[in-house]
Amino acid sequence: MKTAFISHPDTMLHVMDGQHPESPARISSIKNALLHATFKNKLQFFDAPLATKQQLIKAHLPAYVDEIFTKSPKVGMIKLDADTAMGPHSLEATLRASGAAILAADLVMQHKVKHAFCCIRPPGHHAGPGNSAGFCIFNHVAVVAMHLLTQYAIKRIAIIDFDVHHGDGTEAIFKNNPSVMLCSTFQHPFYPHKGADSRTDRMINVPLAAKSDSQSFRKAVTNEFTPALDRFKPEVLLISAGFDAHSQDPLANLALEVDDFAWMTQYIVDQSSKHSEGRIISCLEGGYHLQYLAECAHAHIKILTESE
Repeated sequence: MKTAFISHPDTMLHVMDGQHPESPARISSIKNALLHATFKNKLQFFDAPLATKQQLIKAHLPAYVDEIFTKSPKVGMIKLDADTAMGPHSLEATLRASGAAILAADLVMQHKVKHAFCCIRPPGHHAGPGNSAGFCIFNHVAVVAMHLLTQYAIKRIAIIDFDVHHGDGTEAIFKNNPSVMLCSTFQHPFYPHKGADSRTDRMINVPLAAKSDSQSFRKAVTNEFTPALDRFKPEVLLISAGFDAHSQDPLANLALEVDDFAWMTQYIVDQSSKHSEGRIISCLEGGYHLQYLAECAHAHIKILTESE
């Protein structure tokens, strides 16, 4: 079976300002990197549908979802929080992003594809039950996790988040849900200044000091994630695939390289073979150096296409 690559032109229409690092060029850089990829024939391309309010409110408070729909501007720009803004097409972009994740789940669960990568923006993992944050409006991995729990006979889901920033929104949504485990590596101390002190049996938060390198990262993942996943036995693995822990990323200070993201992807593939019948759904989160974002995503997707 092929690996799904899910995106939509609407994801390019969300713009916060002309110089903002979370820009449409992030999507085009990844797509351009795949134009001549040797594994392109192993990908199946899909357009993302729009997520519905009914799907969103499984992860977010109904009042918050209504607020975002109401605030969506016809012209100009509105600020949702200190770091997140909406323009005339931002609502469509974030609905396509959540819709991509939902389509990915349906394709994987119905055995139409092997794995899925959602090439989407704006990112999602800082969005909490009732708030935007950190460039994020809706939390796509949370929306798809709830879709899986409510629409399929899935009892346990693990979300693996290797973005350089802690997935505080994801933690807030699932900290009291026994069906979901979050395994997160992140730079600390660093935005959003959460996660280091909130570890539980299901919230496997692994802070990494600035300048942490390949050895530190791989050791942390192997020593901290593996026993937790073995204990939890997830039936589906979701990925918050942030590539901003790369050494050249302008917004962070970790020291990972492209090979580390390939290694991490292979680690997840191996865990999915052990626990979840190979079911993997990956959603793009951060990554702001366009060249290395593209190279890291290329390596990530390549490993997904090569797994049996």
